[in-house]
Amino acid sequence: MNKNIVLIGFMGTGKSEVGKELAEKLGYEFIDTDEIIEKKEMLKIPEIFDKYGESYFRKIESEIIKEVSKKDRVVISTGGGAVIKHENRENLRRNSVMVCLTASPEVIHERTRKYNSRPLLKIGDPLMRIKELLNERQEYYSQADITLDTSDKSTADIVNIIHERVGTGRPADKHEGKGRLVVNNNG
Repeated sequence: MNKNIVLIGFMGTGKSEVGKELAEKLGYEFIDTDEIIEKKEMLKIPEIFDKYGESYFRKIESEIIKEVSKKDRVVISTGGGAVIKHENRENLRRNSVMVCLTASPEVIHERTRKYNSRPLLKIGDPLMRIKELLNERQEYYSQADITLDTSDKSTADIVNIIHERVGTGRPADKHEGKGRLVVNNNG
């Protein structure tokens, strides 16, 4: 298995944590696009949003994705909105298996509410905003090769499932006739 693995999905679904452990298990390099953006800009993501706005952030994000997508034997963790742009999806698909990590809105809210680093959730009703954003992004997240609900799974379980399905080159289950593998809370 020499394909890259790209982790997409909403904030708080475990992309960074899973990505680090999966990369270690595979002997791949781990790349977190948000971390690269913060290093490049020498600002935290909320500061980038506050100072320059979301469109500037998305532009930098696209540049980073274009570069890291050229690498081989990497696990790439993206920001939650990275797949909205067509060019990002195309670049991320290059020699990669795209895995979407999901969770229920309530689980995402619980995981993200204690952090002040989520600029899109700095509003009066973050749970409602999570539901809105999930709905807006569903068409992009659904383009993943594998979708895995992380709501009630440990990081180790998620890593093992991805490794089993991607690492062995086993064909995906025929879910809804689309050839995508979907693993929900029932396994």
